[in-house]
Amino acid sequence: MSERELTIADYMAMLRRRWVLIAVLAVVGAPLAYGVSRFLPNRYKSQTLVLVEQPSIPSDIVRSLDTSDLTQRLSSMQQQILSRSRLEPIITQFGLYGSEVNKVPMEELVARLQKGIEVVPILPMAETQTRQLPGFYVNVTMSDARVAQQVCTAVTSMFIEENLRRRQQHSEDTTEFLVNQLAEAKVKLDEQDAKLAAFQSRHLGDLPDNEQMNLTLLNNLTTQLEATTQALGRAQQEKSFDESMLTQQIASWQASQAGHNPETLEQQLAALQTQLATLQGRYTDDYPDVVKAKNDIAALKKQIAEADARRAAADSGKSPKSTIEPTQIAELRAKIRNLDQTITEKAREQEQIRQQIEVQRARVQSSPAVEQEFKELTRGYQTALDSYNDLLKKRNASAMAADLERKQQGEQFRVLDPANLPDKPSFPNRPLFALGGFGGGLALGLGIAFLLEMRDTSLKTERDVEFILHLPVLAIIPEIELTYAEKSLNKDAPELTGAAAGSGKSGRA
Repeated sequence: MSERELTIADYMAMLRRRWVLIAVLAVVGAPLAYGVSRFLPNRYKSQTLVLVEQPSIPSDIVRSLDTSDLTQRLSSMQQQILSRSRLEPIITQFGLYGSEVNKVPMEELVARLQKGIEVVPILPMAETQTRQLPGFYVNVTMSDARVAQQVCTAVTSMFIEENLRRRQQHSEDTTEFLVNQLAEAKVKLDEQDAKLAAFQSRHLGDLPDNEQMNLTLLNNLTTQLEATTQALGRAQQEKSFDESMLTQQIASWQASQAGHNPETLEQQLAALQTQLATLQGRYTDDYPDVVKAKNDIAALKKQIAEADARRAAADSGKSPKSTIEPTQIAELRAKIRNLDQTITEKAREQEQIRQQIEVQRARVQSSPAVEQEFKELTRGYQTALDSYNDLLKKRNASAMAADLERKQQGEQFRVLDPANLPDKPSFPNRPLFALGGFGGGLALGLGIAFLLEMRDTSLKTERDVEFILHLPVLAIIPEIELTYAEKSLNKDAPELTGAAAGSGKSGRA
């Protein structure tokens, strides 16, 4: 049988021949497994459903500082809560494992309790776009239902407290870090501010904002210098002319006092009129030199009239000669003194304007270098200011988030279904054990039947004869089944029974 290919008909024939064995093992396996389950210790499972409650304040108003993945955070909390330092107090508090506490090492008891605690995350639904876990189950399996409920409640409370503590600690640590960073940024900002203030005071008037003003002042000072230079030149010319006039007046007056006149006033008047005609040909009547020439001509005419009067008086011998200088000479002397003062003031003003021009020209020339240095200082100051403002905003946001966590208005673990008191054991599941025993017996029966069939060397069909003997089958003698009456009659005839049996075996063969 093991050397040829088996068909479905062969397997069905095996089942018909061995069905009693298979049925007995399947039927016996179910009660046997159920009986075994009666001797196993009962285990009770208490379960708690914990939901992750989102913050009551929208995230666009107060953003949470702890944005870590809940799966990783839950795994980390599970490792910490299921540690010996956290589970050993639970074993002592609830008196778990009874007298074994003094006989079995605490590490073994903690490991046994760890196996009885299971944290199962709830996966988000497929139609939701978020990957955040909506919650998790806490399952505690113990040998006592009441103890399982108490331990489940205690472990769930530890998860809730640990989550709250972690979020508050994370917010406070973040806020403290930002406060320190803000203090360092404030120091850097003050340093940059002091450097910028010192630079501005050192280069007052040379800053890039003053460049256009410096150019305007330079142009105005240049214009003022030209005007002052022109005024100084006119004052010097006027002084030279007045000094020449004074010399002539003094000579005329002295000559009149001595009785002779080397140069007549009429000749001076003719010279002045010639000079006025020349000036009027070049300038307008409002030009200062033209106005001055006209005034000098009028004054000279007045002197001529006075000289004529004095000459007439001298001829009559009625008027003595005077040693006092005439009014025209005194006026010319006073005018020359005024012109000296004006020339001194204009020269001083001219020097001051030149110095101011040099200062403004130096400022304009140094403006590019000052601007480059000012840009570097301003850039450093702006960077420090932006960093400070950014840290200030983050510090304020962190403080708000920390206050939100302290008021327990952030993300929280909320118990939706408290730990239940199991009314029946979760292990062993006796119906499931019975079903498993039935399945195991059935599988064992099939296996034994198959093994027996493989070890059976008898020929049962013409295919077996052809496969083993390599000979064709010419005829088949059917097996003769005796009725109950025939079997009763043949009880006393063993030979006949033996012959019939022999014929039956030959027919099978």
